[in-house]
Amino acid sequence: MKRPRPASLLRRLTLQGRFAALAALGVAIAVVAASVICYFLVEDQLNRQIDTQLNPAQAGRMFQGGPGGHQLGGFGQPFSAESLAQALATCLGGGTDSSQPGGALPVQSGGIAITSASGQTCTQHSQNASSEFNLGSTATPTQIAVANGTEDGRFYDTYTTSGEHVRVFTQRPDKVTGFAVSNIASLAYIDSSLHSLAIELILASLGGILLAAAAGFLVARSALAPVRRLTRAAEHVAATDDLSVQLPVDGADELSRLGKAFNRMTRSLAGSRERQQRLIADAGHELRTPLTSLRTNVDLLLRSRRTGRALPPGREQAMLESVDQQLHELSGLVTDLLELSRNIEAGKRKTMQVALHESVGRAVARARLRGPGLEFDVEIEPWFVQGDPTGLDRAVVNLLDNAVKFSPAGGRITVRLRGGVYTVRDQGPGISPEDLPRVFERFYRSDSARQLPGSGLGLAIVAQVAEESGGTIRLLPAPGGGTLARLALPGGPADRAIEPGPTT
Repeated sequence: MKRPRPASLLRRLTLQGRFAALAALGVAIAVVAASVICYFLVEDQLNRQIDTQLNPAQAGRMFQGGPGGHQLGGFGQPFSAESLAQALATCLGGGTDSSQPGGALPVQSGGIAITSASGQTCTQHSQNASSEFNLGSTATPTQIAVANGTEDGRFYDTYTTSGEHVRVFTQRPDKVTGFAVSNIASLAYIDSSLHSLAIELILASLGGILLAAAAGFLVARSALAPVRRLTRAAEHVAATDDLSVQLPVDGADELSRLGKAFNRMTRSLAGSRERQQRLIADAGHELRTPLTSLRTNVDLLLRSRRTGRALPPGREQAMLESVDQQLHELSGLVTDLLELSRNIEAGKRKTMQVALHESVGRAVARARLRGPGLEFDVEIEPWFVQGDPTGLDRAVVNLLDNAVKFSPAGGRITVRLRGGVYTVRDQGPGISPEDLPRVFERFYRSDSARQLPGSGLGLAIVAQVAEESGGTIRLLPAPGGGTLARLALPGGPADRAIEPGPTT
């Protein structure tokens, strides 16, 4: 069975649990590292104290041999080869050291081992010691090497014959050859202190880790409260399709920004849904009239054929022409609806560089055909725009179509494209001030335009294209009468080979 990885286990936790676990882990690493460093620093300091006391410059000793009572030196007095040889002989012969003034350690009392270059060694213990600190009857390689002078003095840890942990400093006295003196000190007190310290550090570390986990849990709970609110709101929207949900947002941190973004998203989706519903309702209303008229004419024609009753002269031809006109109107309305509904998929459209002056030239040529009795005053300068080519062509054509539709016979239409501003002026009846705020709404038609062909979507399409291209569109009363349409689009006068931009 495959064991789960720690990362996999961590992913199974809640975000709040992860924060608490990571906080506890971080504190655990810091506390354990600090505890280990503290332990070794204390151990090093205690060893330094022992080493200072074992140093021969501070720990000279006196030895008194057997019955002859030979003194082997005193505190601060140098050893001699003769005194060391006598002390070693006395120790090996079973003599005891009954007097060791000075040099007592503040920890456990210790002893001194004397080793000859030939490998003979014997330990003399302090008379205050509760047990003999016997290093054994076999000299270690270190003791022999120091006695022979091949090594300098050395500190090291070892164990006595009774298993007691001791610290030893082996050195060769000055001006003495063939002998080594090993000062011995017990480490029982230090080991006990370090053991107690280790237990205390472990308990402190565990307490710190538990406190860190609890603090991490509480901090995560408080910090993630906005996330929980956001989660509940998202679940509510998914379950009920209610886009009116708004989160209370205070502050300017990342979670507050997330809450504001969620509120903007729900408002945008609610607005999009409202526009879609209004579009569907308006489209249904606008489609009902031509479809009803079309169905009435077709029913009359079919009834005439079924019953064999001829229609009045010219009536059938008029009805067929009306059907044809209504089909064209219906086709144009459907085309405009499809064009307008593209804003739903606007994020998927690619933009490219468009020569706006070429679009205007094509639109003017088309307008001349649709208004043969009109005069066109055209001045076009090169201008390149980044946008959707189909939408830009449609916006340019729609403005000119409106001018042709409202211009009187023999009227004049002025077309200009200068510095990215496309203007179309007609000499028609103009737009009343009360209609100006609503002319870009879908299906809105003023009273004067209801008798003319059209779907009421042309200017709405122009406004949509202008917004997608980063431009503006305005309709203004023209001086002397008529209407002035002004479409401003960002771009440049030269072809700069702009790379296809991001989706609109």
